[in-house]
Amino acid sequence: MSATPLPPPTVSDPPPVHKPASMQYPPATLARAVRAVSCSPFSLTLFTTLLEQSVPLQAIAGDRGVHAGYTRQALSEFAADHELLWLIQVGLLRREVDGQGLTDRFRLTPLGYQLVTQWQASGADLPRPTWRDRLENAIVRWFRLPF
Repeated sequence: MSATPLPPPTVSDPPPVHKPASMQYPPATLARAVRAVSCSPFSLTLFTTLLEQSVPLQAIAGDRGVHAGYTRQALSEFAADHELLWLIQVGLLRREVDGQGLTDRFRLTPLGYQLVTQWQASGADLPRPTWRDRLENAIVRWFRLPF
């Protein structure tokens, strides 16, 4: 039994459009994610770059991160990795995977993509954290609470 091959598309056939469905996240998840990003040392430039491509840790850490506009101040590689790992735990980022396993490159998750595209579309910068945001982020981060 052989399957009948499908005819090739013609010029008059429009290409299929695959628009990813936007996931609906609980308000608490969105609030935690926004709080984590606003309390992070990273700028919107890093996250908009992550919309298009993965970024290696070496491009984020040190003076390279400041010159690229990814960070507000130079971070050691350890500090940058620590901050990025928190954003992974919150659900905004993921490590890129290649054929041999995890790499040192980072990408946005669907949650991160959703938030960054909203900020980019509105022309706004990342929200400025209040003292309460910083306190809540520190407590949740310290205890690794799921809210």
